[in-house]
Amino acid sequence: MGKLNDRVCIITGSTSGIGEACAKEMAAEGGKIVVSGRNEKEGARVVGEITAKGGTATFVRADVASEDDIRNLVAKAVEVYGRLDVMVANSGIGLTADIHELSTEDWDTMMDINLKGVFLCDKYAVIQMLAQGDGGAIVNTGSIHSYVAKQAVTAYATTKGGVRMLTRTVGTSYAAQGIRANFVAPGYIDTPLLKGLPPEVYQELINLHPIGRLGRAEEVAKAVAFLASDDASFITGTGLLIDGGYTAL
Repeated sequence: MGKLNDRVCIITGSTSGIGEACAKEMAAEGGKIVVSGRNEKEGARVVGEITAKGGTATFVRADVASEDDIRNLVAKAVEVYGRLDVMVANSGIGLTADIHELSTEDWDTMMDINLKGVFLCDKYAVIQMLAQGDGGAIVNTGSIHSYVAKQAVTAYATTKGGVRMLTRTVGTSYAAQGIRANFVAPGYIDTPLLKGLPPEVYQELINLHPIGRLGRAEEVAKAVAFLASDDASFITGTGLLIDGGYTAL
């Protein structure tokens, strides 16, 4: 019996990176997983890797910036598995530019995916959970930049700060109905994308973390699974920093 046994869990952005790690961790804890993203090939791969280890998973394509897609995503989860217990709103993109060099188009794209996408996921999860009447858990992906600024993360930090306050509001507004909402705030996580950085830049990122290394996607996934489970039953409207001490300096 895993801590998410038979819980129906949607994870957006789960065709790679942190989202993929969450899908696999939550499946290992007994969850019935809805893998979601825009890349159908990668979605099928993740589902195949989960089911090959005895887990339960299906893929639903969705663009988090599309209200129709997110409405359909929740409906498909209910159609396949009968209900929705956990929503992990993880999809996000990164973009660096100081405000005087930031285009309005890039600003809008960041807002659509990183903030509007979380809003839509939370909205339709809450609607479904209220209809079921027996609660549920929402975990949103924030960032260390939900708390602290850094040069050139203008749009990104704004979206992640928004995720922080959105989560606090949702997590307290529906607590009496048994719906908890929390967010994780990772530091810099060691992904293939960062491996492409020049060595000196990669080392600079490591140096920002007192623990002396970057985080691993699996470490974030374990925190997400915890917040989604009954082990976190008295936790709502808050954030869990997973940052190797970055924000403690």
